[in-house]
Amino acid sequence: MQKKIFKYKDQRVAILIDVQNLYHSARSLYQKRVNFKEVLKAARADRQLVRAVAYVVTTKAGTEKAFLEALEKIGIEIRERPLQEFYGGAKKANWDVGMVVDAIRFAEVVDVIIVVSGDGDFVHLVDYLKNRGRQVEVLAFGRSTSSQLIEAADDFIDLGASKKFLLASASRK
Repeated sequence: MQKKIFKYKDQRVAILIDVQNLYHSARSLYQKRVNFKEVLKAARADRQLVRAVAYVVTTKAGTEKAFLEALEKIGIEIRERPLQEFYGGAKKANWDVGMVVDAIRFAEVVDVIIVVSGDGDFVHLVDYLKNRGRQVEVLAFGRSTSSQLIEAADDFIDLGASKKFLLASASRK
């Protein structure tokens, strides 16, 4: 059964964007890039935006500079973390804890927390926020989103259901 939630213009919202999760999902599922302007618009849904934060991983080469500037231009704050590279070639880039901490902080001043990620690690966060009276919405590509996350959320928007959330892929190097 479809969940029914209401989105009111006077609701204060915080949008937390897991950039790596969206990037890799769009690339592997559709060989495309994410249209973050449309994602922001759909998440906000004409409500009062308090904060929109993108959690990004940066590389030593700095090739993501133009992308980060584009996000800032549309009103998204950037939180950066350098890519960790370990002996033997292993790489790690994870913002989950940072996103959780920010969501809990923002929940004190907003009505709605919007998690833009399909990562099932956020199920416990969604449950926690809902138990504290916050509406929690999730936007992600349905084909790569945790079914438990979809079920836990008050609302789920499948970014794969509309081409407006995708841009032509950049040429491969």
